[in-house]
Amino acid sequence: MLFRPLNYLALSLVFVLFLATAKAQTTKRINIIPQPSMVIEKPGEFLLTADARIISDPMFAEIAELFSSQTFIKQGTAKQKDQPHQIRFNHVGINVIPDSAGYRLLITPERISIFARTKIGALYAMQSLLQVQLSQPNRSAIPCGEINDRPRFGYRGAMIDVSRHFFSASYIKRFIDLMALYKLNTFHWHLVDGPGWRLEIKKYPELTSKGAWRTHKVWKEWWGTERLYSTEKDPNSYGGYYTQEEAINVVAYAQKRGITVIPEIEMPGHSNEVLGVFPNLTCSGNPYRSGELCLGNDSTFTFLENVLTEVLAIFPSKYIHIGGDEADQTAWKHCEKCQKRIKDEHLKNESELQSYGIRRMEKFLTNHKRKLLGWDEILEGGLAPDAIVMSWRGEQGGITAAQMGHNVIMSPGSHCYLDNYQADPETQPKAIGGYLTLEKAYSYEPVPAELNQSQAKYILGAQGNIWTEYIGTVEYLEYMTFPRLIALAEVTWSAKKDRNFDDFKNRLQSHYLLMKRLNVNYFRPTYHLNAVTKINNQNKNAVIKFKSEQINPPIFYTLDGQLPTSNSLKYQDSITVNSSSKVTAAILEAGQVKDKPIQIDLDFHLALGKKVTYNLPYSNSYRAQKEASLVNGIRGSISYGDGQWQGFDTNDFDITIDLEKSIPLTSVAASFLQQVGPGIFIPSHVDLSLSDNGIDFHKVKTIENTVPKTEKVSTKEFNFTLTGEKGRYIRLFAKNGQHGFLFTDEVIVH
Repeated sequence: MLFRPLNYLALSLVFVLFLATAKAQTTKRINIIPQPSMVIEKPGEFLLTADARIISDPMFAEIAELFSSQTFIKQGTAKQKDQPHQIRFNHVGINVIPDSAGYRLLITPERISIFARTKIGALYAMQSLLQVQLSQPNRSAIPCGEINDRPRFGYRGAMIDVSRHFFSASYIKRFIDLMALYKLNTFHWHLVDGPGWRLEIKKYPELTSKGAWRTHKVWKEWWGTERLYSTEKDPNSYGGYYTQEEAINVVAYAQKRGITVIPEIEMPGHSNEVLGVFPNLTCSGNPYRSGELCLGNDSTFTFLENVLTEVLAIFPSKYIHIGGDEADQTAWKHCEKCQKRIKDEHLKNESELQSYGIRRMEKFLTNHKRKLLGWDEILEGGLAPDAIVMSWRGEQGGITAAQMGHNVIMSPGSHCYLDNYQADPETQPKAIGGYLTLEKAYSYEPVPAELNQSQAKYILGAQGNIWTEYIGTVEYLEYMTFPRLIALAEVTWSAKKDRNFDDFKNRLQSHYLLMKRLNVNYFRPTYHLNAVTKINNQNKNAVIKFKSEQINPPIFYTLDGQLPTSNSLKYQDSITVNSSSKVTAAILEAGQVKDKPIQIDLDFHLALGKKVTYNLPYSNSYRAQKEASLVNGIRGSISYGDGQWQGFDTNDFDITIDLEKSIPLTSVAASFLQQVGPGIFIPSHVDLSLSDNGIDFHKVKTIENTVPKTEKVSTKEFNFTLTGEKGRYIRLFAKNGQHGFLFTDEVIVH
């Protein structure tokens, strides 16, 4: 007898963008994600036959019922408790299972036994059992073994933005089921934002009759207009909302599966949809001039408190997310009411005005026995006393909050934003930008090294976020989410010592089968190669190691830039290169190149390993190899997320290289990248200057950019040909003409 597919997945669409799947299979039979604290495989199998029964301790009756509803297995009676071939839920004490969320799962040929002391522990054991079964080629044979497990962090979250694009309540339930399968325990529901208000508020019906509907389906097209709203009655409008009954039903559904739902009601920024309905809550009276609520207007706080009163009745979560991010303070600077509020409350500036608004809402939530949660901008102007910070602009907000003694949920865009590209942008559907591979997501460590042991306890966990500017269908949402969210599930559950990406990748192979069975439109593992290159400056050689999402793929390479064939050199564990080379490598199957080859341009030039002074700082989000980036001998690929391109945001590019002695030069070159989508542009011009003392520089030459900003993907090498000019110090200045990102990979000196 088989486990049947989970019944809530029966309505899903089978949508496959890529047919390639990983062919190599792990040799393990038990492949649970997240990695448990202990797994011991044992000989034999538990066969699911018609006489199998579920027997449960009364404490776990609800869990047993849920398990039975997702399988063909019937529940047994107390009279059958001593009969063989059972799946038993056993309640034990703290001496057996110390952790309240821990469990023990024991599988023998005669019986499957679950041991837990709480409902949540029994639920996690059930999910592990489902994973083991659904990932087997033969679903009726469950391999024997013993699993002992417990979570590392208490907060393991995922967020979906339903404002840019609306997803039905039935799909939200499906997503919650997938979260539960991987033991994530918090669903952050981003319900409101400028593109649409998604929750029925009975005191303000206009929020959904008008604010939930916009004139354009494509978010970017709507964002480029006056951002007009429509009505529910207009057949051409785009949007949707959840009734309070639907939201309550989702909350109950999630609770039954061990998941808390946290609503986000955005304030004071990102409120265009509110202002489109209630222009009296703006500073100017014009709802299209800004998206910020007027914090000098008492009606604003009356409105927010009335909304939150209804929200609190729907969502029993301890935390209520109020956003607090990306508020433009310009309108407040010119608003008489806001300036009067600043004066009356003895505030220093508009940042403290924003903090005043946050503290006022925190007081309201505290009076209702809830806690305020907000993005890390709520630190600006002074943090509300008991607020919890969700750190998204890197980790610094979380570090600062933890050092202040505030609880923190880590969610940096660099590792946790699942709307970023996950492979070469040239091969992928449109995304917001960024570059987050499966390996990079898995590499995240939620506790920053800057925190000591006493401060680290304030890190509650981490969260993956799915913003939907470009994600308009459930198929695309799943494509962007899985398996990267599964990687983050392991990051937040498994002990740091138990995490290993190669092992995770092996276990993931059987989960591709599991996801196929559940009709999940996951991102198929690519045949793309990534490289890790270490250069030894003294020996003038480089050691290259290749990585792939495939398991032990056949890799071939050349050293002269030629396309590799099956007759080329075959990669084993590493490559050692002793001179400047163009290493080109690819995975080949049946003599065919499976993906665009990777090319590594190694150049053992004069600036290799020399000191670089940054006269203007590089971006903290795109640090690449930090101070070694531009003189490590390695050129970047076409992807700015490959670890070799160093980014500079808003500033110009201005660096000085010390060659340690004055020498004649024949050329200086630097390449810049352009990808218009995420706002990366080649500079308008580059200046080269030389100096013997590092103080007095003379400009040698300027090269203008000839690549138009309309060319979406491009690179340009600014190559300064010299005729024996001498210099110890080389200064390169690149003008940021578009006020976007500048990206450069290497400064090559000969």
